[in-house]
Amino acid sequence: MKFLYLSLLLLVCNACRAQQSPVFNDDPMQHLPLGTELSQYRLREPTGLTNPSPRVEPLNWWTDMVDPRLEILIYDRNVAENDAVTVDYPGVVVEYVRRLANPNYLFVGLYISPGTSPGSFQLRLASRGRATKNIPYELQAHPRKEWTGRSSLSPADLIYLIMPDRFANGDPGNDRVAGSTDTLVNRQKFLFRHGGDLQGIIDKLDYLADLGVTALWLNPVLENDQPYQSYHGYAVTDHYRIDPRLGTNALYRELVDQAHARGIKVVMDVIFNHVGDQHYQIQDLPSADWIHQWPEYTQTTYRATTLLDPNASEYDRRLMTDGWFDKHMPDLNQHQAHLASYLIQNSIWWTLFSGQDAFRIDTYAYPDADFMAEWNRRLREEIPHLGIFGETWVHGPAVQAWFTGGQAINQRLDSHLPGVTDFQLYYAINEAMSKDPGWTDGVLRIYYTLAQDYLYEHPGQNVTFLDNHDLARLYTVYDGDLVKVKSSLALLLTLRGIPMIYYGTELAFAGAGGAFGEGGRVDFPGGFPGDARNLFTAADRNATEQEVFTFVKNLANYRKQSAALTTGQLTQFLPRDGVYVFFRHAGDETVMVVFNGNATERKLTDLSPYTQMLSGFQRGEDLTRGSEATNLAGLTLAGKETRVLRLLRK
Repeated sequence: MKFLYLSLLLLVCNACRAQQSPVFNDDPMQHLPLGTELSQYRLREPTGLTNPSPRVEPLNWWTDMVDPRLEILIYDRNVAENDAVTVDYPGVVVEYVRRLANPNYLFVGLYISPGTSPGSFQLRLASRGRATKNIPYELQAHPRKEWTGRSSLSPADLIYLIMPDRFANGDPGNDRVAGSTDTLVNRQKFLFRHGGDLQGIIDKLDYLADLGVTALWLNPVLENDQPYQSYHGYAVTDHYRIDPRLGTNALYRELVDQAHARGIKVVMDVIFNHVGDQHYQIQDLPSADWIHQWPEYTQTTYRATTLLDPNASEYDRRLMTDGWFDKHMPDLNQHQAHLASYLIQNSIWWTLFSGQDAFRIDTYAYPDADFMAEWNRRLREEIPHLGIFGETWVHGPAVQAWFTGGQAINQRLDSHLPGVTDFQLYYAINEAMSKDPGWTDGVLRIYYTLAQDYLYEHPGQNVTFLDNHDLARLYTVYDGDLVKVKSSLALLLTLRGIPMIYYGTELAFAGAGGAFGEGGRVDFPGGFPGDARNLFTAADRNATEQEVFTFVKNLANYRKQSAALTTGQLTQFLPRDGVYVFFRHAGDETVMVVFNGNATERKLTDLSPYTQMLSGFQRGEDLTRGSEATNLAGLTLAGKETRVLRLLRK
C-alpha cells in the first residue's frame, strides 16, 4: 500500500509517462470519470450541521467476551443532548455516557458480566428526565464452541491474494449499485471498477483448493463509496458494511463458510491509518482530533526508520506518522480513545460475525505504535487462534523486524505482532535472479537475509511473496524467462515463512506500469462474462500458462503434506561458486534445495560441505523436474535454476 494513493499528485507526472506505460495513456478517463472533481484538503471542524442517517455501532455484540467492556457509538441528530442512558437487562450495566464536540455522537460504555444470557434489550435515552428514544440492541451467544479444531495462520499455509474486483464476476447484477458515488464499470480502464465480486470468488474456490491453496487473502472488501479509484478497496467509507458492489455481509460470511468447507482460511485486509473522505465520520467529524490535521496539506515521508532511529528528530517522526497518504484519505489519529475503541471493536466484530481466520494490516508502520500493540493484544486475547501479519514496506531486516512482537530490538514496547510481509526476502530473491554472485550481492543476499533471522522471535510467521497488488508481476519482472519464474517460485515454496501467491502468478500473468503496480491488476480470463478464454480450466491455457500452473500445483500440493517444508528446520550453507544449498528437515523427511545463482550452467560436484545433512542419503526425488536424481554429486543446474529434491535413503 505504500504510496498507493498518491494519484492526486501523480496525475501530471503520469501524463509524462504516457508513452512508457499501458496504464497511463492520453485518455484522462484512465484516472477518473469525466467531470469528477478531485478531493481537496481542508481543515475540518466537528460542526454537527449535517442531517445524519442514524447508526448504532457495533451492530451487535456477544456474551462471555474475555473483555466484558463494550463501547457503543450512537450517531443521530443532536443525540448528545441526551444526558442519561439506561439499560434494564440482567448482567448489563451502563458504566458511562460520553460526548465529543459534535452533538451528533454519543458514546455509551457497557459492562457485560460473565454469564449474561444472550438476548435483546433497549438502550433508553433520556434528556432532563424525559425519555426521548429507545434503541434496540442484541447480545448473541459467543461462537467460541465453533472454534474447536481451528488453527492459526502458520507456515503450513499457502496464501492466495485476490483483488476481488479483478478476479471473477459471479453476480453482474451488483456491478452498478443505485446511490453509489461511483457507478461506472469499464474493464478497458485500469483505474475503474471491473465488476469482480465475492460470488465470483465463491464460484472459484474449488480451483484454489485444487491448486493447493490453504488461505485466501482478499484486498479490502468493506465499502469504498468514493467517486473515483474505488476498485482497490483501501479507502473505507463504512466499517460495518461489505461494499455492495462486491456483495453483502451475509455473502461474506458464506464465503468464509464455503472456504472452510474446502480447508481454506480467510484473511481480511484492514486499514487503520486512514479512511476515505466520504466516510460519515469524516463528512461529520466527531471531534477535531479524530484525524491528524495540518494548517495545509502535509504528506507523510514514508520513512519508517524515523520510528526506531535513536537520533531521529521529533519533526521527522511526526511527519511519518501524522502526514497523509493522499488528500482523499484523511489520516486517523489513534490517540483518540473513542476512535481506538471503535477500530478494535470493529475488528473483533468482523471476526466473530464471519468466522474469518486472520487479518492482514495495511500500512502497518504508519498508525500509532502503541495503538497497534494494543490492537494486536486485544484481538489475540479475544480470539487466540487468530492469525495476524502486517505490511511493512521497509528496507533492511532490522527495520522490518522492529515491528514484530517478542524480539529485543524494540525495547520500548512489545508490538504483539506475529509476522510481517517479508519485503527483505522479496528483495533478496529478485536480486539473486537479476545479478551475478558477489561478496554480498546476487544469491548471497538471500543467504545474508536469512542469516539475520535471529532478529525475529518467529521468522517462520513472516509472509513471503514474489509479487503483489503494489508491484509488477513476476513474469514481467523476469521478461518471460520461465527458468527464473519457476526458480523463484521454487524458492518461495521451500524457504521458511508463510508463502503467498498473487492471483494469476500460477498462470504466468503479465503486467506492470503505473506508480504502484496498477498494470498488474489484470482481470482473470474466464472470470467475467464474455471472456474469450477461461484460464480456470486447462483446455484454454497455452503451453507457458500450463507449464507454470503444473509446476506450482505440484510443488504446492507436495508442500501441503510435507512436514519438512512447513514446520521443518531450515539449515542453509554459504553459497559456493554462486551455488546456494539449503535443507528443510523434520523427523525422517529431508528436502534439499539447490539454486544456481550464476547466469551459466553449474554442476554440484563436491558434496563434502553438506555431509551434515546428506549422511545416509544416496538419491533424491526431483520435485521440480518430476524425475529421480540418482547421483546427487552430478546434479546439473542451468543458469538461475532451482531444483528441489526429496532425499531418499535407499
